[in-house]
Amino acid sequence: MVGSRTRQPLFLCLLGVLENHSMSAAPTSMTSSKTADYFAIFALPRKLWIEMGTLDQKFLQLSWKLHPDNFVNAPEQERELSLKRSSELNDAYRTLRDPVARVEYLLGIEGARKEGEHKQQAPPELLEEVFELNESLDELRDAKASGGDLGALKSRLESAEKNFQGKLGEVDARLQSVAREWDDALDGDAATRNKIKARLNELLNRRSYIRNLVTNVQKELL
Repeated sequence: MVGSRTRQPLFLCLLGVLENHSMSAAPTSMTSSKTADYFAIFALPRKLWIEMGTLDQKFLQLSWKLHPDNFVNAPEQERELSLKRSSELNDAYRTLRDPVARVEYLLGIEGARKEGEHKQQAPPELLEEVFELNESLDELRDAKASGGDLGALKSRLESAEKNFQGKLGEVDARLQSVAREWDDALDGDAATRNKIKARLNELLNRRSYIRNLVTNVQKELL
């Protein structure tokens, strides 16, 4: 009896977490496999600007409620459920703490993320720079294979990497700006929100393309 009375409040706390999970997924049972809404887990609106202190505090509170030590004497189903929710909580926290991952996730649950539908192509204004970069990469690979001089080629690629890193920073700045527009339009009309989501999606694709270019250069410079 004593053990039952002690554990009940913890289980009720868990039920509270589950209710947050179910806000978007509307599961029919506690063991539903439907994906939780990461924003709902922390009782946050679907905004892209999040106060990190608030997120950290809520994460710590929910982590304590779902800690395995609180379910040592609980039935197996409760223990398994707490572990599952704890894993979802960690995934949600990692995603929402990362500004870019947060945008990716928001567009995903809004049904607006369009990536991989078509082969990524270079933005038109970058075509010439990308062509020159690929030429330099090919020259470096050939020089490595033939034992040629790598100094000048590496210097050229380091300059190109710095250039594209700057473009990556520009994209991130634009993402932040459009993210604010999303938050301001959250209670506005659907047409405005859809336009903003399209711009966010375009920026994410641009960022992904440039990030891949930078990664390729970095690999060759090792």
